[in-house]
Amino acid sequence: MTDIALIISDVDGTLLTADKRLTDAARAAVTKLRQAQIGFTVVSSRPPAGLRMLIEPLDLKLPLGAFNGSTIVDDQLQALEQQFIPAAAVRSSLDVLREFAIDAWVFTHDRWLIHNAAGAYVEHEQRTLQFAPSVVEHFSPYFDAACKIVGVSEDAALLERCESAMQEALGAQAQASRSQRYYLDVTPPGCDKGTFVGAMAKRLGIAPEAIATIGDMVNDLPMLRASGLPIAMGNAPAEVHKEARHVTAGNDQDGFAAAIDFVLAQRHAARA
Repeated sequence: MTDIALIISDVDGTLLTADKRLTDAARAAVTKLRQAQIGFTVVSSRPPAGLRMLIEPLDLKLPLGAFNGSTIVDDQLQALEQQFIPAAAVRSSLDVLREFAIDAWVFTHDRWLIHNAAGAYVEHEQRTLQFAPSVVEHFSPYFDAACKIVGVSEDAALLERCESAMQEALGAQAQASRSQRYYLDVTPPGCDKGTFVGAMAKRLGIAPEAIATIGDMVNDLPMLRASGLPIAMGNAPAEVHKEARHVTAGNDQDGFAAAIDFVLAQRHAARA
């Protein structure tokens, strides 16, 4: 196995517990990586501001991936690379969500825009991201600045059907995949968590084979496939487990910390 030089982790469902906590074991695991001189960063469907809560506790110095990797920011959350959803794809996405009667959110680099403040998961997302949305009557003024659109529904089966319809409607105009069972994300074309793996390999001058990735959802599949050591969380669905070389414990059983211990043990065994 190629010596691992960098670990890239998803955030929700992976690094954090179900109630969005960063455990002491997770913090200690990242400290172990630092002591072993292995780099660590995260990539998430979250907007840049939603990653702020991790930077100081984990002493993150490397670039971070937001909006499923289509925006790369530094540790001050300033954009290093940024892509936007084409305006035509924004319109098409909102049309599909309207057809399915699913609430829509629009994210720009630093704003979260909604129509309905009392909608499903708004309060939940505000606690998760630790910043508040802006209620707007129309999304159209923001079409040229849209980094992510989210379809939100408590009906997981409906959202799954909408995902298929969204992918068919958008084609190559944008990416569409569920980041949670209740969130359908639309992000810029040609960018996903796999391209973030490639971007980090290029920035650090290492091979993708020297990168381990940890994830739990369908939107993590591109990064698992792009890396040398793909690790799935125990709480991940079967289709994610199939793409992994190792399956760790669930995110509520400190599976992230266990995954780090696995990488370190593999490295020790390879060097022995």
